Amino acid sequence: MNEVDVKRIADALERMSPAPAAAPDFDAADAFVWHVDPDRLAPVPSVSCVDLSLLVGVDRSRDTLMQNTLQFAKGYSANNALLWGARGMGKSSLVKAIHGAMNAQGHPLKIVELQREDLPTVGRLLNHLRNSDHRFVLFCDDLSFSHDDEHYKSLKAVLDGGIEGRPDNVILYATSNRRHLMPRDMIENERSSAINPSEAVEEKVSLSDRFGLWLGFHPCSQDDYFDMIFGYCKAHGVVEDEDVIRAEAIEWTRTRGSRSGRVAWQYFVDLAGRKGVRLS
Repeated sequence: MNEVDVKRIADALERMSPAPAAAPDFDAADAFVWHVDPDRLAPVPSVSCVDLSLLVGVDRSRDTLMQNTLQFAKGYSANNALLWGARGMGKSSLVKAIHGAMNAQGHPLKIVELQREDLPTVGRLLNHLRNSDHRFVLFCDDLSFSHDDEHYKSLKAVLDGGIEGRPDNVILYATSNRRHLMPRDMIENERSSAINPSEAVEEKVSLSDRFGLWLGFHPCSQDDYFDMIFGYCKAHGVVEDEDVIRAEAIEWTRTRGSRSGRVAWQYFVDLAGRKGVRLS
């Protein structure tokens, strides 16, 4: 065996058993993104978020999640939360806005984003968070599972399953377009073909039941749609006749085929650009 072979074997062994990741510096930022290969928590110096006052039509969900987060930030008991429903209606924006509000109000809180495809590594992530004095919102955006997807089993470690369970200083907030985290037709297909239909999908469907809070987001009304745009105009100093805005905004929804907070923002971005207003 020559020197090249020895080096190749050494490199292979190092890949199979990499050196332990360095302890993360949680004082570096208030937000982090979890990466794997190698494991690391990357600090996010500035989180892209909107002011809570600009989130229209979600008052009940906002107040409920705010109270839950405040309890957690103060060290009291609080529930994991599933924000589900219509696309573009501010689910992830609400999570980030509340995180920002907590820190602005003097309630220190970290947020860690975990991608769905990295769920199998959640145990390693929790080990980093468990040993910290900080409190963390573990954030999974756009969470859902397909018929043969086994990633959902890893999520139970963050909820109430597993021997160690969820650390006291970690809470999970997830967003999804689906209330039960998997397509309804797949649930029905498994029920119809299973020997014991009631148990066939229980494991997957019950995953959403493990969230103490279910917050629904529904398509916005036309009045809410206009209010979102007017709110953006006021916040960013964009001046235009309200009747013109209404007419243009309605036409904008026709070209997009939907009406939501995301569409309202996209129209406003176009309007601000035409008016020569820079958005920070």
